[in-house]
Amino acid sequence: MNVTLRDGQPADAPTIGRICYDAFGAINAAHNFPPDFPHPDVAIGFLSMMLAQPGFYVVVAESDGRIIGSNGVDERSVVAGVGPITVDPAVQNSGAGRKLMQHVIDREAKRGCPSVRLVQAAFHNRSLSLYTKLGFDPREPLSCMQGAPLALTLPGYKVRAAVAGDLSACNRVCLNVHGHTRDGEVRDAIDSGSTTVVEHDGRITGYSTALAFFGHSVGETNNDLKALIAAAPAFGGPGFLLPTRNANLLRWCLNHGLRVVQPMTLMSIGLYNEPRGAFLPSIAY
Repeated sequence: MNVTLRDGQPADAPTIGRICYDAFGAINAAHNFPPDFPHPDVAIGFLSMMLAQPGFYVVVAESDGRIIGSNGVDERSVVAGVGPITVDPAVQNSGAGRKLMQHVIDREAKRGCPSVRLVQAAFHNRSLSLYTKLGFDPREPLSCMQGAPLALTLPGYKVRAAVAGDLSACNRVCLNVHGHTRDGEVRDAIDSGSTTVVEHDGRITGYSTALAFFGHSVGETNNDLKALIAAAPAFGGPGFLLPTRNANLLRWCLNHGLRVVQPMTLMSIGLYNEPRGAFLPSIAY
């Protein structure tokens, strides 16, 4: 196919949002997994936010004047998080997906971004193969977790809503665990009111931008994450992402009634530090 790329515009949201919904719905249904987006309006709303908000970049693929797909990247912090990348199911395997992903990789290289990351559905062999060929390294197997709110508290751990003055403490925790901060993302999440922090021994030892598909959490220990999970009023979207190798935390979640919805894989190009604490990535990274 003759595929051309251009920067996304706010007016593209209905079309690329619908393609996003259809593409993820088709591949998930083919493998008997629930859709990532429950309704087209949710996907359209998410892409509308990315197209309108500074700190995000969206590229659109066209063929013969028709939009056939898109890719996005979160550039709010030192690490770039890619996605969602989707191609119209009617024209998949045409090379559009490779072109969209390579465009984003090249863009971040020109920006001098030290690390580009994404999360892919582990059951989708083609995307795993494509991203690996393009230079992404598989870093962490993930389990998407869902279930009823636990409504629990952990002795010695206090969970509360984050305020603007907590940003530096959240950045400190993230820096100690990952070797970098997610300052722009955390700042926006605090402003939106979705962020919670956990305090232990009189100081902040962890935070969560949201216990959800699009949120991430970081803690000094598993107990910090257990406290955040236990206090969450719900687990947004398909659920939250838990590193499967963290058997202690996974077992705790399962023993408290949460279930594994689907397997996923965290992948990266460039800088990657093995985490020195507990974390739950977002669908971006």
